[in-house]
Amino acid sequence: MRLEDAYALCRRVAHRSGPNFSVGFRFLPRAKRQAVYATYAFCRFVDDVVDEDPGHDDVDVRKRVDRWEQELERCYRGSPAHPITVALADAASRYPIPKESFAGLIEGCRMDLVKTRYETYQELLVYSDLVATTISTMSLAIFGYRDRAAIERGRDLATAFQLTNILRDVGEDAAEKDRIYLPREELRQFGVSEDELRSRRATPAFEELMRFQVERVRGFYRRAEPLLDFIEPDCRRCTSLMGAVYCRILEKIEEEGYPVLERRVTLSLANKLGLVTGAMVSSRPSWIEELSLSRG
Repeated sequence: MRLEDAYALCRRVAHRSGPNFSVGFRFLPRAKRQAVYATYAFCRFVDDVVDEDPGHDDVDVRKRVDRWEQELERCYRGSPAHPITVALADAASRYPIPKESFAGLIEGCRMDLVKTRYETYQELLVYSDLVATTISTMSLAIFGYRDRAAIERGRDLATAFQLTNILRDVGEDAAEKDRIYLPREELRQFGVSEDELRSRRATPAFEELMRFQVERVRGFYRRAEPLLDFIEPDCRRCTSLMGAVYCRILEKIEEEGYPVLERRVTLSLANKLGLVTGAMVSSRPSWIEELSLSRG
C-alpha cells in the first residue's frame, strides 16, 4: 500500500471510531495530524480486538492481540506489514513516539481480558495509566512541548478522558460486557450493588455515587488546564477542543441526571459545532473558556 493510502485509512479509522477526538485532530498541522491519525488507528485496532469479543477465555482474541504486538515490533524495525503500521512507521521516523507507550497500551488491553473489577481507585488509576496516559505520551511526542511539566498535566488530561468514558459507559459495560470499572470500595461506600449496575437499575444511591465521580473527574480537567501553555502553539487549539468536547460530555451526564445506566450520553452535531465556534473565536485556547463560549 502506498504511504498516502495508509494514512488515508488511518484518517478514516479516526473519524469513524473516534468522533469526539477527531474533532480536535482537524486543527493540527498536516504532518502532525497524519502522525496522530496513525497512532490513534493503531490504538483503536488493538482495543477493538478486545472489545469485539470480551470473552475471558477466548484464545483467538489473545492471539490477535499477540499479532498486533508482533506487528509493533516489525513497525519499529522498519518492516511493517499492515497499512496502519506502514503509516505509523513513517510517523515514528518523524517524531520520537516511544514504542513503550504502545506496549503499555497493549498490556492494558490484555488486562481487559482477565480483569473485570477494580477493588480500589488506585487500581483503576493503574489501568488508566496503561490505556490512557500512554496515549498522552504518544501525543506529546508528536505535539512537542517546552516544559516537562507537560507530562504530568498530560496525564491529568488523559485520566480525565478515560474516567469520563468510564462514567459514560457504566451501563453498557456492566450489562453487555460484565465489566465494572467503578471501584468496589466506592460502590460499597455509596450503597450501590453490582447487580443494580448489571440490571441497569438506577437508585438515589447511584445518583450520589455519580455526583461524587463527576466532581472528581472535573478536578482532573482543572488540573490539566496548564498543559496548553506547555505544548507547542500549533497544537494548543486541537488539545483545547478535545478537552472541551469531553468536558461537555461530563457536564451533560450531570445536567441530564446521570442517565448512564439507561443510555450513553453523547454530543449532538450542534453541540460540537458550538464548541468548534468557541475554539475559533477564543483569544487563548482553553476548554473552560470554550465551554462558556459555546453556551453563550
